[in-house]
Amino acid sequence: MENIVSKVVLITGASSGIGEATARLLAQKGAKVVLAARRADRLQAIVEEILQAGGEAAFIQADVVSAVDMTKAAEFALQHYGRIDVLVNNAGIMPGSRLAELRTGEWERMIDVNIKGVLNGIAAVLPVMRQQQSGHIVNTASVAAYEVNATSAVYSATKTAVRAISEGLRKEESAASRIRTTIISPGMTESELLEGITSPEVQAMAAHFSSLAISPYSIARAIVYAINEPEDTSVNEIVIRPTLLP
Repeated sequence: MENIVSKVVLITGASSGIGEATARLLAQKGAKVVLAARRADRLQAIVEEILQAGGEAAFIQADVVSAVDMTKAAEFALQHYGRIDVLVNNAGIMPGSRLAELRTGEWERMIDVNIKGVLNGIAAVLPVMRQQQSGHIVNTASVAAYEVNATSAVYSATKTAVRAISEGLRKEESAASRIRTTIISPGMTESELLEGITSPEVQAMAAHFSSLAISPYSIARAIVYAINEPEDTSVNEIVIRPTLLP
């Protein structure tokens, strides 16, 4: 893990699930992690545990939907550690439903968090990374970006957008400023995403398959792998599914 030691990593959605697991694992490997999410109390508890274990960590309360918040998060990381080597754009929501249910408020929230949130994160760190002539942006997509199922139309659309944004970023910045990009696409994973589902049909489906969900640390290990690769190597896309799900 020699390429991770002392790297400064800003992680969104870091108060639980994949974001929390990634923060803990990176800190164990020697990275300096900055956790960002809306729940300050939860972030504080995680950071205190990382510090007690000998890691380096700090936190800032931020909502990825707010460009101002994300700019402040990037500024906080710079003030605290002097640079930003990696952004893990992890925050996301998944309130699936059939289109005919007309849960338009949930559609708008998914677009705000899953697409605009990713763009706000990129906008916050891209000028810094371009100035450094180095950096790595890891965007969490989903297996739903590759296959659209009934009840996942809007969610799949947002995650397909994440893939498109990531690929565009790679083509624009990899050669020009040596900024690497990685798309991490998890399948069913233990997280709080399922708690945001309000459609009874999707709740029943989630309950049926939740016992097969994999640990968020499985996703965190993939993120750590991509970050640890040497600077001349860019791991662009990783898809991770539970073995027992098709």
